[in-house]
Amino acid sequence: MLQRLLLRCPNWISPPLPTSHQLLPPSSKTPLFSWIPPAPAPPAGQPSSSRSHNSRPALRSLSCTSAGGGGTESQPLQQHQGMAAQDEKDPRLARISSSIRVIPDFPKKGILFQDITTLLLDTKAFKDTIDLFVDRYKGKKISVVAGIEARGFIFGPPIALAIGAKFVPMRKPKKLPGEVISEEYSLEYGKDAMEMHVGAVQAGERALVIDDLIATGGTLCAAIRLLERVGVHVVECACVIELPELKGRERLGDKPLFVLVNG
Repeated sequence: MLQRLLLRCPNWISPPLPTSHQLLPPSSKTPLFSWIPPAPAPPAGQPSSSRSHNSRPALRSLSCTSAGGGGTESQPLQQHQGMAAQDEKDPRLARISSSIRVIPDFPKKGILFQDITTLLLDTKAFKDTIDLFVDRYKGKKISVVAGIEARGFIFGPPIALAIGAKFVPMRKPKKLPGEVISEEYSLEYGKDAMEMHVGAVQAGERALVIDDLIATGGTLCAAIRLLERVGVHVVECACVIELPELKGRERLGDKPLFVLVNG
């Protein structure tokens, strides 16, 4: 079923992006603009590449969506479903989305990989990405930012520092040196596990789980279960990119998800 979904990809490479993108919540900041030209389209008659659940496929027109919820009664996160209204566009998303490079045939032939390392080279786009998350989560009494290996380690620490939370790495098996607790999850072929140090979090703490991309949602679900097993309240999950056709948001159930751009 997943492979059939992946073969439907109509894009070879990112098309020219619109001049503004939708983001929840809106911001008053005025961004600077730059443009990274898209790569050329494939030759006529060339078939589109397929996708896999762990690839970063070519982005179509990128827009921001958010499932709201997760805040306290006194400091709720904004409640939103679906797309933002036209007056809630945030043009910072144009720079962020245009700075994500597409690498064909990586890590294997037929995959279009979304490479965020080019976003990290653009200091304005990288800062805008962190600022958008910080604007959403500051003042929400979040004490834990849990980053999923490995790209969650890039975005998690600066967000944690900015909102006054600790950063907790969620790692693959045999990567953490101390005593750990583990949560197993299913992959398309086989199983994997997520681990966290014993004592890294305490019951009653409020956590944000962050990664660069949500595809099928398996790793996010494992991280949520791991935190909730020790009594942590997961306020929300956050990602830079979402691949909505892989229905990872649905797998999270009623757990809120906030993303910057959709693929």
